[in-house]
Amino acid sequence: MRKQNFFLLLMSLVVIVSCTTTSKNQKENNFVRVENGQFIRNGKPYYYIGTNFWYGAILGSEGEGGNRVRLCRELDSLKSIGIDNLRILVGSDGERGVAAKVEPTLQVAPGVYNDTIFAGLDYLLAEMAKRDMLAVLYLNNSWEWSGGYGQYLQWAGYGKAPQPAVDGYAAYMNFAGQFVCSDSAQALYANYVKDVITRTNRYTNVRYIDDPTIMSWQIGNEPRAFLPEYKQNFANWMGKAAALIKSLDPNHLVSTGSEGKWGCEMDMDLFEKIHADANVDYMNIHIWPYNWGWAPKDSLQENLEKAKQNSKVYIDEHLAVAKKYQKPLVMEEFGYPRDNFQFSKSSSVKARDAYYKYIFDLVLDNASSHTLFAGCNFWGWGGFANPSEEYEYWKPGDDYTGDPAQEQQGLNSVFASDSTTISVIKLFCAKISNEK
Repeated sequence: MRKQNFFLLLMSLVVIVSCTTTSKNQKENNFVRVENGQFIRNGKPYYYIGTNFWYGAILGSEGEGGNRVRLCRELDSLKSIGIDNLRILVGSDGERGVAAKVEPTLQVAPGVYNDTIFAGLDYLLAEMAKRDMLAVLYLNNSWEWSGGYGQYLQWAGYGKAPQPAVDGYAAYMNFAGQFVCSDSAQALYANYVKDVITRTNRYTNVRYIDDPTIMSWQIGNEPRAFLPEYKQNFANWMGKAAALIKSLDPNHLVSTGSEGKWGCEMDMDLFEKIHADANVDYMNIHIWPYNWGWAPKDSLQENLEKAKQNSKVYIDEHLAVAKKYQKPLVMEEFGYPRDNFQFSKSSSVKARDAYYKYIFDLVLDNASSHTLFAGCNFWGWGGFANPSEEYEYWKPGDDYTGDPAQEQQGLNSVFASDSTTISVIKLFCAKISNEK
C-alpha cells in the first residue's frame, strides 16, 4: 500500500513539473524573440509587411478624438489584407494648442495622464489580440509633433520649446539636442517609461509585460543626437534607455526607432554603437526618398529608379552591420508621395505602388532565404479617414490619417480606397505568409 501511494505521489509530481514546464515554454513561445538573426514567432520564422498606425491609441479612446467603431473597422481591414504588425505611438506629451502637435495628449504634465488615452491604448491592444496582431510601441519622439524631446526639456526648465512651424527646424533641433545631455529631462522620460510598461490592461487584466500582443518597446521615434558634439551623449542615453526597458520587461524585444545613418549624423559607427548594445534586440532604419531629396516633388516618377537604387544601397549598408551582430533589420518607416504631389484621395499613386512593390520584393527575397532583412512598416495607414477637402495640416476635429499634424494630410497616407496600393500590399503579404 505504501509503495502504491509513493508511486501515485511520484506520478503526480511528474505531471505537475511537466505542466509547469509546458506552461512556461508556451508563454515563451507566445512572445516574438530573436534567434540566430531571425524573428521567431510561435516557433517559426517571422517576416512581415506592416504599417504605421500612430493614432491607434487615440482612436481607441472614448474621449475626444476616439472612435472605437472606426478603430475596429480599420483593424479588420488591415487584417483582411494580411497586415498583422502595427507601429503605434503610446501617446503625445504636454500642453495643447501647439501648432503641429497631435491632440489630445496623453501626458499633460510630468507623471499626470489623460486616462482616456491610456484606456484607448488598453482597448487597442485588446482588440489587436483578438485579431492575432502585433504592436511595436514607441515611447518618445525626437520631433515636435507629439511633444517628445522638446516637451521634456521644457518641463525640465530649459525654456519654451521652439515650434518648427513658427521658428524653423534649425532652432528646434538646436534646442532639442540638449535632451541627450540633460539628466533632469531624461529622468522625466524614465518615470514615464516605468508608468507605461508597468501598466495592467483594464479590459483584459493582463499586465503589459505579460502581453504577447506587444512585439517590441521602442525607445522613441527617430531618436537623434541632432548635433555632432552630442553623439557620445546620445549613445550613452540610448544605452541607458534600453537597459531601463529591459529591466522593467524582460519578456519583450527592445528596439531603437532609429532612421539609421540618416538619424545618426550620417555616422555609421554611431548607428553600429547604439545597435550593438546587448539590450537592443534588432535594428531599425527609415527611408524617405522625397524628404531626403532623392525624388523631388516635381519629378517623383522620373526619379523613381534613383529612389529604388538609393534605397537598396541604404538597406545594404545597414544590413552589413546587422550581419555582424546577427540581429534582424526592419525598415519600419518609408513613404512615397502620391503622383504629382497631390493629396486628394482620388489622385493616382502609380509611383508609390512601384516603390512599395520594390521594397516588398526585398523583404520577400529575404523571407525566402531566411536572412536578416526581416520586415517593413509603410507610412502610414489612413484607412477610412476623410481629410478636409483642403488637404492641408491637421487641426482638432479632423479625422486622423497616416500623416501627423505637421504634414499635409494625404501626403503619405494609404487610404482604404487606394485599391491599387491595397492590391500590392495584399499580394505580397500573402507571398510572405507562404514563406513562413
